[in-house]
Amino acid sequence: MVLTGRAGVLAGLGVLFVALAMPRWAGVGLVVAVVLLVCLVDLLLAGSPRRLQLSREGDTAVRLGQPAVVTLLVANPGRRVKGLLRDAWPPSAGVQDPPHKLDLPNGERRRLTTHLVPTRRGDRHADRVTVRSIGPLGFAGRQGSHKVPWTVRALPPFNSRKHLPSRLARLRELDGRTALMVRGQGTEFDSLRDYVPGDDVRSIDWRATARRNTVVLRTWRPERDRQVAIVIDSGRMSAGRVGDAPRLDHAMDAALLLAALATRAGDRVSLLACDSEVRADVRRPAPQDVLPSFVNALANVDAQLVQTDFRVVVSQVLERLGQRSLVVLLTGLDPAVIEESLLPVIGPLLRRHVVVLASVADPRLTEMESTRSDMIEIYGAASAARTRLDRERVTAVLTRAGATVVDENPDQIAPALADTYLSLKKAGRL
Repeated sequence: MVLTGRAGVLAGLGVLFVALAMPRWAGVGLVVAVVLLVCLVDLLLAGSPRRLQLSREGDTAVRLGQPAVVTLLVANPGRRVKGLLRDAWPPSAGVQDPPHKLDLPNGERRRLTTHLVPTRRGDRHADRVTVRSIGPLGFAGRQGSHKVPWTVRALPPFNSRKHLPSRLARLRELDGRTALMVRGQGTEFDSLRDYVPGDDVRSIDWRATARRNTVVLRTWRPERDRQVAIVIDSGRMSAGRVGDAPRLDHAMDAALLLAALATRAGDRVSLLACDSEVRADVRRPAPQDVLPSFVNALANVDAQLVQTDFRVVVSQVLERLGQRSLVVLLTGLDPAVIEESLLPVIGPLLRRHVVVLASVADPRLTEMESTRSDMIEIYGAASAARTRLDRERVTAVLTRAGATVVDENPDQIAPALADTYLSLKKAGRL
């Protein structure tokens, strides 16, 4: 049973009646009886919210920050229901609508739309649908709840897709689709074409030149069907916020751009998100399924407040890869973690595969290092400089060990990683 403001007004009028006309217990009893009688009659005349039949339809997946629409279908087989309906979702689902006003006569149906703008990745589950049915007098009513399951998955936003067209243009140059041809160790023969002044004379095909009586060049293209394993560290180092998002989200964005580019290049791409255990695992999906499978697998991956076990990471990668492959590890450059946990176990990976380590740098360190107006800022600048030097030292150690290190700010990590992949392609290292 629920009471409305009218019941309160009626009780207030009763108080005035007792004070002015019947200042006795009999007056109090009379007012209470009238209020209870009116509310009881209104309650009995109100439609039952529990008899309503509810179902849902609408969006089941949406990119983070984009709007989603879920429609609630309400059918009433009983007495007229008039009041409010609240479609409850968790706060991170980002419900944009106030409670719906409902006026549903017997035998009719209504479609009520809820607009969502999720603020966090992952599955957002609908909670209860609560209906408050007010009687025809407007003094009291009934309230009931229904479980109407529905899930909207908030996918990674893939903001770095704006860099894809320019990287695909560079890929077409490497692939021999434009006038620029490259030659590198391990590349595949593509075709023959006439010599143009400025071409590399080392690419001249002398036999074809003798047959045609004109200078002919061989053109080359990067090898296809290589394996690219993208490994995302989901441990505690990925939990820190850089800019307006955790490091993990920036790493996911870079991984999606690289996956899209490598797929277009004809390579086979796999994904592993791991800390002390595997959180997401996508193995060699079909080219058309790479991005859908990656974003769905990463949607529910959250940073875990545990230290990443790089022995598990390396063993999982070695188990999945046979031939020489490109392994891209998206993790942090914490000197203590790299020197104590990663370097002792990364040897087998470096011997068998090409390894790229990508890390998201914090641009605030550069700002802190350049600001020295008072004593506190001077200490902050010294700390930032020490952090930068430590990262440079760790980068040098990893480079000497044979890894390629990409350490960039959040807005540059995705295109920088894509450029590194293209450079490796161009050099024939894949």
